[in-house]
Amino acid sequence: MNLVSELVLVRNQLLQRVRERDNAVDAGIAQRMNLITTQLQESVTRTRMQPIRNVWNQFPRVIRDLAHANGKEVELVMEGAETELDKTLLEAIKDPLTHIVRNAIDHGIETGEIRRSRGKNPKGTLFLKAYHEGGQINIEIRDDGGGIDGEKVRRKAIDKGLITAEAAAGLTESETLNLIFLPGLSTADKVTNVSGRGVGMDVVRNNIEKISGAIEIESRLEQGTLLKLRIPLTLAIIPALMVRCGRELFAIPQANLIELVRIDVESGERIEMIHGAEFYRLRGELLPLIRLGRVLRLQKRPSVENAGEGAGTEETNVIVLGAGGQSFGLVVDEVSDREEIVVKPLSRHLKGLNVFAGATILGDGTVALILDASGIAEAGGLHQMSAGSELKAEEKVETVEQATQETLLLFSLSGQDRYAIPLELVTRLEEFKTSEVEHAAGREVVQYRGDLLPLIRLDRVIGNGSTGAGETLPAILFSRNKKSVGLVVGQILDTVQEEVILHPAPAGKIGVRGSLVIQGLTTDLLDMEQIIESVAPGWLEKEAHV
Repeated sequence: MNLVSELVLVRNQLLQRVRERDNAVDAGIAQRMNLITTQLQESVTRTRMQPIRNVWNQFPRVIRDLAHANGKEVELVMEGAETELDKTLLEAIKDPLTHIVRNAIDHGIETGEIRRSRGKNPKGTLFLKAYHEGGQINIEIRDDGGGIDGEKVRRKAIDKGLITAEAAAGLTESETLNLIFLPGLSTADKVTNVSGRGVGMDVVRNNIEKISGAIEIESRLEQGTLLKLRIPLTLAIIPALMVRCGRELFAIPQANLIELVRIDVESGERIEMIHGAEFYRLRGELLPLIRLGRVLRLQKRPSVENAGEGAGTEETNVIVLGAGGQSFGLVVDEVSDREEIVVKPLSRHLKGLNVFAGATILGDGTVALILDASGIAEAGGLHQMSAGSELKAEEKVETVEQATQETLLLFSLSGQDRYAIPLELVTRLEEFKTSEVEHAAGREVVQYRGDLLPLIRLDRVIGNGSTGAGETLPAILFSRNKKSVGLVVGQILDTVQEEVILHPAPAGKIGVRGSLVIQGLTTDLLDMEQIIESVAPGWLEKEAHV
C-alpha cells in the first residue's frame, strides 16, 4: 500500500507536468499511466479489505451475556455482514460499535414485563445493517426498545450544568437527541458496570470523527432508536478539495464537504454580524462562518491585501463543511481542483495541532496540510451550543461578574426609535416573508418547523412606530414550556453588553420597563412577559398536562 501511495504521488506529478507542456503524445502516455495506476490502486486497496463480519462475530456473545445479566431477552439480526472496509478502519470502529451495542441492551431494550405492558413482543430485537453508498460504508444499529426521552435528556443536561434552561427550551427534537454526545451526560438512573458514568457516547463520536466518519441518531419514545455511522472506505488515499488561503495550499477531505457557496456582494448577498461573529443566511438558515486565514494566522497574498475581510465588493468563497453532524462555512481565498491525495501522518511533535489531519505531497512536489473540520470548528471559536444543537459562534466577550451588566439585543421599529431586550430571553432570530403570514383563531401565525408560530406586532402593543409593509418580517423568537412566539420588529440593530442604569417608565405604559442610554442614544428596555401576556393571556403559564 505504501508503494502504491508513492506511485499515486508520481502519477500526480506526471499529470501536472504534462498539462503544463500541452503535448498530445505525452498526454496519451500520461492518461494510460493514470488508468493503470488507478486500477492497481483499487486492486491493492481490495487486498486490505476485510468483511465487517470479523467485528460483528463477537456481538452474539456480548448481547447474550449482557441481556441475561439485565433479565432481558434480545434477538440479534445482522444484514450485510459481508460488506468490506479497510482493516485499519475495522479496528478503529470495533470499540465504538461495541459501546453502541451495549448501550442498546442496557438503555434501549426494555424488560419483558414492560414490553408486554406496551403491547410488544417480550423478546427485543437488535438489528445491525452494513452497506455501501456513495463511496462510503453505512452502518446502522437499530433497536425496538423504549427510545430516548428528549425531556429527560434536557433535564439531565441542565442539572449537570452542560446547557442553560433557556438554550434547552429552544432545541429541536434532533438537537435534543444530540445532547447524549455530551461528555458527562448519562440518562441512566444509577451507575452500573455498563453505564451511568457519562463516559461513552462522547468518546464514540470522537473516535468516529477521527477516521473522517460521522454519526447520526434518530429515536422515537417507546418505539426504538437508530444510530447511523458513515465511514470512508479507506484512509490511505482519499479524494480531497484543494483550497488556497494566503500563500498556502490546503486539502479538505471530500467526506467533510457538503457544498461550495460563493457570496456575491454586488447581487445583494451579504455576511451578517451577530454578537461579533459572522453568519451567512443560506436558504433561510444562519450559517456560522470561520475565516481560515484568521484561524491559522496566515499572511494575505498581495492581491487580496487591499480587499479587506469584511463585506467588501469582491466575491467570497465559502466551503460548507460538516462537523459532528452540524455545518459551518469556511471562508477561503480561492478554490482549486479536486485531487486524489495520499494521506501522510503528522510527526508526533505536531500531534497537538488538531486543526490538521495529516499532510500530502502534491504533483509539483510541495507539501500541503490536510485540514480537520472538527479541529477548525473548535479553533475558530465554534462550539456545539448546548452541545448538540447547531454550531453557534462562541461569544468573545468576557463574562462580567457585576449584576448590573447585561447583554442586550437592540432593534428598531421605524428606524427613528430604539428598543432593547435581554439577549438571554431570545431563542432565535428569523425572517419571514409577508406572504407566509396566515390567520388562525384571530391571530397572525406562520408555519414554522412543522408547527404554527403566533406572531406579535410590537408596534400594535406599545403604540409607537411601525414595522412597515416590506416583503420580509424580522422576528425575535421566544420559547417557554415547549411553546414559541415571534415578536415582529422593524430592524435588528446590534447586541451590546452594557451596565443597565434604568430610568422608570411612566405609569400605565404597557410593555416598557424603563429607559436607558446605550451608545449615547436613549433606548427603551422592554418587558417581554408583559407584552406577551397583554396579547396572549395565559401563554406563559405551563400547560396542565405537561
